[in-house]
Amino acid sequence: MKRKIAVQLYSLREQAAKDFIGVLKKVADIGYKAVEPAGFHNLTPAEFKRVIDDLGLEMYSSHTPWCNGTNVSESIDMAGVLGLKNVVCGFGPDDFKDLDAIRRTADTVNAMQQKLEAAGLTLFQHNHNWEFEKLDGRLKYEIYAELCPKVKFQIDAFWSANFGANDPAEMVRRFADRMILIHIKDGLLKQEEQELRMVNGTYDRKVELRPLGEGQMDIPAVLAATPDWIDNLVVELDYCSIDMTEAIERSYRYLVDSGLGYGNK
Repeated sequence: MKRKIAVQLYSLREQAAKDFIGVLKKVADIGYKAVEPAGFHNLTPAEFKRVIDDLGLEMYSSHTPWCNGTNVSESIDMAGVLGLKNVVCGFGPDDFKDLDAIRRTADTVNAMQQKLEAAGLTLFQHNHNWEFEKLDGRLKYEIYAELCPKVKFQIDAFWSANFGANDPAEMVRRFADRMILIHIKDGLLKQEEQELRMVNGTYDRKVELRPLGEGQMDIPAVLAATPDWIDNLVVELDYCSIDMTEAIERSYRYLVDSGLGYGNK
């Protein structure tokens, strides 16, 4: 199945901090069909929406606002400005540290979900690797999913591999019935986990990532496991061994040339 190709703009955060509109123009010029923002830099949400509309770019999801339980009303308002039907949440390693932590996280998420649903919005969660660690022989995310029966998922396939501990295609299959979005990275699956730190409200660490098709991820297998109702895929490279703009362009080209995705060209 060929899907529309979007890019998570966090990948280009350093360039965007200097010239965000220039980054958006470059993404459109490469041929990306859509963008998934993570912050608007020097633009308001309404200005950002006007810019991407003018460039012919679509937006299926956003990582701003990032709903954390205390900003639900703000998230609802911003989703309205952006024309979104869904809102994202995500949590750190301490929030999945043990069973008690998972239960507390689930309580927070269920309360958010109820308020967002009342406003006509769907809550989805973006994962990192710590949700895909095991607790008493079970994936922490499986325990969490049972406690949060209405939350949807944006599975980040690379992180779901948990540095080679899991098969990412199998992880996608396991959570397919709750997925509404997918993130695609590539790189070395088995590598030493780097120090995790919080930078500007975002979890940040340098891991060995590469343009799509140039790492160890079996991307065709992951996308084959992705349910057909997901008609787009989001490219994200937190870091890369080469210039990020080039990496994003090579990733786009890989997906197009492999028949896995299409953009505006």
